[in-house]
Formats: sequence, structure tokens, C-alpha cells
Amino acid sequence: MDLGLTGRVALVLAASKGLGRATATALAAEGADVAIGARDAATLEATAEAIRTQTGRRVLAVPVDVTNAEQSRAIVNATLREFGRLDVLVNNCGGPPFGAFDDFDDAAWQRAFELSLLSTVRMTRLALPHLPRDGHGRVINVISYSVETFVPGSILSTALRSGVVGMTRLLADELGPHGITVNNVAPGVILTDRVRQIGGEHLADTVPMRRMGRPDEFASVVAFLASERASYVSGATIPIDGGASRAIG
Repeated sequence: MDLGLTGRVALVLAASKGLGRATATALAAEGADVAIGARDAATLEATAEAIRTQTGRRVLAVPVDVTNAEQSRAIVNATLREFGRLDVLVNNCGGPPFGAFDDFDDAAWQRAFELSLLSTVRMTRLALPHLPRDGHGRVINVISYSVETFVPGSILSTALRSGVVGMTRLLADELGPHGITVNNVAPGVILTDRVRQIGGEHLADTVPMRRMGRPDEFASVVAFLASERASYVSGATIPIDGGASRAIG
């Protein structure tokens, strides 16, 4: 199936490894040129070279901390200089720490706010003036299945990423007349290097499918949402969790 992404330009954040890397790879494999950002410059450039080799597409690597306003502005500007356009923004970032409500003071909540909510607000605001108004503009936010189901210890992530869900629904209404779609993807237990490092493979037992998801399975959904095939999908939060979200209604 041709997703219609050839010649499009995507900016993918937190893309040096894990879900971000898989997403950038999937978009490039579908014909998009991609700009990728993450904090570790060396790992980021190695990822860029790997994607270039695998897909033959142009890949721009720009180190960025998404909690830094100037760096966030810089990666958008660099993308526009390199490719001359921006069609798809994939907001992605690492999650805040786990713990009980009483574990976190005001400073911890402020850091979580800047990472999980404000970075998404800022990057979206910076990208929006450049997204096409011809039905191809896309904003895709990577959040967590904690907004769909109970995940113990996820108080920071759930609170702040629920804010992203609310923003997405309102933005979908505002931007719909301009042909720009805004959606969330909510990954569950996906087998990334980070999960391996913490020995989280046992979490597969909590998933109805009795296995962990693969990064490429996650990335395929993002690529679909970025494509022409998803032109009538907006304001949605799509869990990619093997059925772990059991909420009804």
C-alpha cells in the first residue's frame, strides 16, 4: 500500500533510539525525508546514518532538548532550511519518573510539566505556521497508554499527558478547517532497549496478547496517521498496547 508520503518532510523528536527511531525509519521507508532530534548528538548522528543507509532518504540530525525553547526553535528552523518545508510533526519525549503522589514536590511537577506537556505545546506552536493547509499537515503526539488505563506509579505521566489529550481534541477542532489533523498514539508495553535495561520483559504477562509490542509495530501506526490514508482521522487517541487498555466507554 502506498501511503503517499513520498516527498513529504517529517520532524521526529526523541528519535535517536526506541520508538522515535522506529518512527523515523518507518516514515523514511515510506518515502519521506526526515529531520530527527534528541539530546545525544553522537547517537543521533549514528541513527541518521543508519536510516540513510536503510532507506536512501535524506535525514537531518539536529541535537535538541525539547524542554529548551531556543533549541526547539532551532530544530524547526534547521528543518526548513534543509528541506524547504515541513509536513509532519511527531512530538515525542522520554517520560517523567514513576512514583507515588507524595514522592514529588513542586520542582518535580514543574519538570514533568515542561517535559511532557509544555514541550508538546511549544513544538506544535513552532511547527504550525509551516504545516501545509492542503490536507497533508499532520501533528502526531506520542503519549502513553496510562491515559487509557490504570498504570501504578504513573501520576506525573498520566496527569500531564492527559493534558495533551485535551489539547489534541481542541486543536483538531481548530485546525480541521485548515486540513491539518492532530492525533495521539499511546504505546503500551513495547520492547525497547530501555525496557531490556530495566528487565521489564516480564510485563508481557500483563498484556492480553501475552507478548510485548515491537517498535516497528508502533511505528507503522504513526506512519499511517502521517499519510494520506488517514486524512479523516483527527482528534483521536489510539492505544498501541496489545489490548492492555480495558476501559469501556
